[in-house]
Amino acid sequence: ETAELSPTHIFEREVALPDGFVAQKLQLRVMAENGRELISYTPLPDEQHPIPEPAKPAPAPADVATNEELFLHGLHLEQYRHATYAPEPYYEEALRRDPLDSRCNNALGLLLYRRGKFVQAEPYFRKAIERLTQRNPNPYDGEPHYNLGLSLKMQGRLDEAFDAFYKATWNAAWQDRAYFELSRLACRAGRLEEALELTTQALYRNWLHHQARHLQTAVLRHLGKTEEALAETAVARSLDKMAYGALRERELLTGEALLADVVQNKARTFEALAIDYAQAGLYDEAIALLAQVQGDVLAPYYLAWVHVLAGQEDEARGVLETAVSQSPDFGFPNRLESVLALETAMQLNPQDAHAPYFLGNFWYGHRQYADAIACWERSQELDASLPTVQRNLGLAYVNKRGDLQAGLAAYERAFALDETDGRILFELDQLYKKINRTPQERLTFLANYPQVVAQRDDLTIVWITLLNSVGRHQEAYQTLMARQFHPWEGGEGKSSGQYVLSLVELAKAALADGCYQEAIAHLQAARVYPPNLGEGKLVGAQENHVLYYLGCAYEGLGELDKARACWQAASTGLSEPSSAMYYNDQPPDMIFYQGLAWQKLGEMAMAQTVFGKLVEYGRSHLNDKITMDYFAVSLPDFVVFDDDLTQRNRIHCHYMMGLGNLGLGEVAEANAQFEAVLALDRNHVGTLVHERMLKETSL
Repeated sequence: ETAELSPTHIFEREVALPDGFVAQKLQLRVMAENGRELISYTPLPDEQHPIPEPAKPAPAPADVATNEELFLHGLHLEQYRHATYAPEPYYEEALRRDPLDSRCNNALGLLLYRRGKFVQAEPYFRKAIERLTQRNPNPYDGEPHYNLGLSLKMQGRLDEAFDAFYKATWNAAWQDRAYFELSRLACRAGRLEEALELTTQALYRNWLHHQARHLQTAVLRHLGKTEEALAETAVARSLDKMAYGALRERELLTGEALLADVVQNKARTFEALAIDYAQAGLYDEAIALLAQVQGDVLAPYYLAWVHVLAGQEDEARGVLETAVSQSPDFGFPNRLESVLALETAMQLNPQDAHAPYFLGNFWYGHRQYADAIACWERSQELDASLPTVQRNLGLAYVNKRGDLQAGLAAYERAFALDETDGRILFELDQLYKKINRTPQERLTFLANYPQVVAQRDDLTIVWITLLNSVGRHQEAYQTLMARQFHPWEGGEGKSSGQYVLSLVELAKAALADGCYQEAIAHLQAARVYPPNLGEGKLVGAQENHVLYYLGCAYEGLGELDKARACWQAASTGLSEPSSAMYYNDQPPDMIFYQGLAWQKLGEMAMAQTVFGKLVEYGRSHLNDKITMDYFAVSLPDFVVFDDDLTQRNRIHCHYMMGLGNLGLGEVAEANAQFEAVLALDRNHVGTLVHERMLKETSL
């Protein structure tokens, strides 16, 4: 068949194959118009391939044998953006062993550069260069020279940057990038003919360097070579339909309006193009683009910065005066040039509270926490009415300074400034939980803001959890069933967990009242997750408690065969206690109910063994020092605040010892262990539930 194919024109066809047809005899071939094969595909044979070796966690830096391995571990953590392990300790350990290690000096410098710390990055690049040039003045790797050039350029030391970039061109791998940066600096200095030659060198090395071609076109336009410039725009568009720089140059060359009709995200695209122009000293072009940007609170700051670069400080001050009147919402800078623009704004208009707020956002997102706090504190001093600044300070005080009281004060100020912000309310409540306020205290507080609670699934689940924690299970169940929940990262198992908990507790109340059929209805419902929970039941979900109480209900009805079948099922499952760090790990409660089921079955020795395992595990692991697992993907809670995993382990161990002793009939010891849990975490739902069992005459 013949078809026109492109990213916007696709070809689809379904072909019915005869029964028994061997797929490996089929071949799909895509041919160009001239008959050249572009791609072909034949299904692979149905055969078992060896299972690859599983990934291994990175060792602690001190345990890594060589500097090369330290470098590779750090590089891997950077490239895969590991959630809990940082690359710096690996690079720093290598530099502790060999302060001039070129790979790790360059890597650590680049890490700092990417985080906006241009001055701090420079010494690392120079140390890398020192090692690389000990024997060869023109090193085999030009990257440290190139990165040094970037660092110097962002510091405004352009002549030094020019020299560093030129040195990088000795290495073929860095020629296109280095020549491009050189062309920018030459253009910025007004040396247009030299800039043109340098862009040509960049394109010799990388024909698809679209920024270099854009700059070449702009330089040709400034040199009055209109036809050549237009020809370059045509080449650029033939290579890349989204060559927005070429479109902009064509606009400037012909007067046609082209860019606005093509670009979807005008603000970000115009800013990117403007920054490209500014980096080459083409300030008029940059200013014209930035003046058109709407809908981005950062655009005026970029515009003011470009005015300063152009020597137009009065114009910059005027722009910054208008920037203050904007709402600061959605000001999340991520470009490195944002640092320069916002620092410029803070110098020219020191009364602007928004600029340090935005810069603080950049620093925090790039793990420069002390700088972030300093910026937000400056913003707060200038304008104490910005709730998000207070919220950010609260988060930073708690997580990065460990100052709970300062964090609490900041969060309470934030919510007082905007009592409609559900996110702030959620985080404030989580802080109340962290400082160990009781469930009733938290519930009373949240009850003042029902409409705000209803804004968010996570906050509604908190409300339902608190209702269950204080024994208001019918309300918890009704609230849960009245809402359609949606999956969210960190919310795994939350809605379903509260659904099962509320129904089991309602069933226990029915059992106590002798309403066995009602209890059975609740427990059978607990085994089927309704669609509104937003998540289904995991394969292998542990339901020992549900089955245990279901057996008790059948026992109450005199249906002993059904009761024994339920207890038999409840006695099965994993019986070895574990840390239960993740939401799909078996909680110790399920082991406890295995023991209760064995008791009901008359297997007292088995029950004693199960309960004894809980006590022994808790006793043996109570003082363990816990670190985050390298492959951790989801903790039971969405962690707003940094968690003390060692304390969590202590809580878990006390809880297991409480359950084990409760099963063994050691009521006083069980009570002591549960009290130890609640001293550390008054909101521990499992303890609150099972502590009530201490007051019952039978289990």
